[in-house]
Amino acid sequence: MSTKTNDFLREFNRLEKELNDLYHDVALKMGISDSAFSIFYILYTLGDGCLQKDICYEIFANKQTVNSSIRKLEKDGYIYLKQGRGRDKHIFLTESGRQFTEKHIIPVVQKENAAFTSLRLEEQKELLRLSKIYIENLKTKLREI
Repeated sequence: MSTKTNDFLREFNRLEKELNDLYHDVALKMGISDSAFSIFYILYTLGDGCLQKDICYEIFANKQTVNSSIRKLEKDGYIYLKQGRGRDKHIFLTESGRQFTEKHIIPVVQKENAAFTSLRLEEQKELLRLSKIYIENLKTKLREI
């Protein structure tokens, strides 16, 4: 088997990059970083009071990147932190953060939902099924490195 990337995989990788670029462009239009966009998005979907580790888990970002973005959003008055158990800090939106979310994040979520539900139910399930299979196979193969 050739080690050269096949055309299907190259197209799959290009599509993934295109998807990432869509979200990057959305964040730019909002005037925020990609990680700030992700934090707003996760706070909206998980709800106020989630932990930094929840955000890291959901967006597959490292703790330092998320922590830097959280500190900036806190400084800018969009979020505030409350002490939880041990070193855990719960993250909450301020009124400015809620307004930003309503104006910018909720419309993105609505557009995502509309795009995904434009697929038939069988197509939605198939997209998820195949994506999971690919990711599990890739994880297995990358552990061999």
